[in-house]
Amino acid sequence: MMISQLLAAFLTTLTPPNVVVFMVDDLGWQDASLPLHETTTSFNSTYWTPNLERLAASGASFTNAYAAAPVCTPTRTSLLTGQCPARTHITYWTLHKDTDTSREHPRLAAPEWNLNGVPAGTTTLPTLLQNQGYRTIHVGKAHFGAHETHAADPTNLGFEINIAGHASGAPASYYGTHDFSREGRTGKKGSNVWDVPGLEKYHGQDIYLTEALAEEAIIQIDRSVEEGRPFYLNFAPYAVHTPIMANEKHLDRYETLDSREAAYATMIESYDEALGRILDQLEELGIRDETLIIFTSDNGGLSAHARGGQPHVHNAPLRSGKGSAYEGGTRVPTVIAWEGHVPAGTRMDLPIITQDLFPTILGAAGSQLPDTLTLDGVDLAPALAGQQMPERTIGWNQPHQWGANGPGIEPFTAIRRGQWKLIYFHDGPRFELYDLQEDPGETRDLTGSMPEQAEAMAIEMTTWMRDTAAQRSTDRQTGRPVAMPDQAIRRPATASP
Repeated sequence: MMISQLLAAFLTTLTPPNVVVFMVDDLGWQDASLPLHETTTSFNSTYWTPNLERLAASGASFTNAYAAAPVCTPTRTSLLTGQCPARTHITYWTLHKDTDTSREHPRLAAPEWNLNGVPAGTTTLPTLLQNQGYRTIHVGKAHFGAHETHAADPTNLGFEINIAGHASGAPASYYGTHDFSREGRTGKKGSNVWDVPGLEKYHGQDIYLTEALAEEAIIQIDRSVEEGRPFYLNFAPYAVHTPIMANEKHLDRYETLDSREAAYATMIESYDEALGRILDQLEELGIRDETLIIFTSDNGGLSAHARGGQPHVHNAPLRSGKGSAYEGGTRVPTVIAWEGHVPAGTRMDLPIITQDLFPTILGAAGSQLPDTLTLDGVDLAPALAGQQMPERTIGWNQPHQWGANGPGIEPFTAIRRGQWKLIYFHDGPRFELYDLQEDPGETRDLTGSMPEQAEAMAIEMTTWMRDTAAQRSTDRQTGRPVAMPDQAIRRPATASP
């Protein structure tokens, strides 16, 4: 089939496709048996995700796919808005109303960011799809905003159905025998902010949280087909976020791993099992070829704490992990499949980012974007049809200190354009430049050997920050924001703290 025919097939269908977004929590680039590096790694060989491989065989795997942020809420809200966290000022994770969750930094303070999440009146992806007749369903982790705010309830954001989604970003327990609650897990009386709501029918049962959520997703898919309505399913298992708790049904496969990593591996297998259940149901109902399926993660894999073995290496060859400015913090597994519209079994090196999913989904659904809406994402239809897309700048802005220590875990702004990545650490301030084509592990900082390239990227970063109104950390000593990158790069170099 010619490229033009593929593009036409992607853009035009007789009926709007169903859409499934499968967003795993904290899933790293290596947390799958699907290889996304040049070679199969030891991590790929350790984990068991045949259904992700099955999905990839029917669609396109992206080797340079990124989450919009190295922590969860900013990425999840970027999916809903099509805007980068720098623009929305939702630059960190949320929990309690009007409460800054940033960890204290000795020299920097966080700006006045949007700490309650998605504001009322925001145009969202599910709202636009609902207006077009879609049945919009959220199942699992939401974390779109703080408790007791507009964004705490997904039904305020365009979802017709919400199951188990609220303002907390982790479950108290993964076990139905614990009622998915702190009381069930620890014996401490009373409700808790981390208790998972809306799954009472599974309380007391020997069922894993990811399995219960998959059951609910299947029910909603069936109901949508019965009603004869296209559906948008936002399936978001709380896994593989902490607490790391084994799905004991799968432990036998990982006897050679230490107990913590074995438990983590079962959480990975459980998300894949849920993916398989959804794929099987779509096929059984005869709607698999009418469904656009997107598999991705909200940030890079956890590696700074709570894992077994040496920290900061669980995303290798990528550097560091969740919370970090380095690739391990933001590069994630992503597969897009739509039978008959996306060439099967393809690998794409094109850099893409979470906010691209908003216009891609709307384009596939044939929905018109409001003229007043500013988007940072781009429709990936041309790339999925085999066309070259123009080079562009994508960026990340996290003017916050995350709650763990490790490489690149500090307030930063970063951009990628082509093979080049520039990180601007706000403390100092100081820069690091990497050629990701030659050095995806960010082992060789080129700022000293390629000062002209570093300065050009700093100017590009400044343009991106001004365009998005990106906020900067505040210098505690002066009370002013740190310098813009184009100004800071021309000052004498500052040593890393």
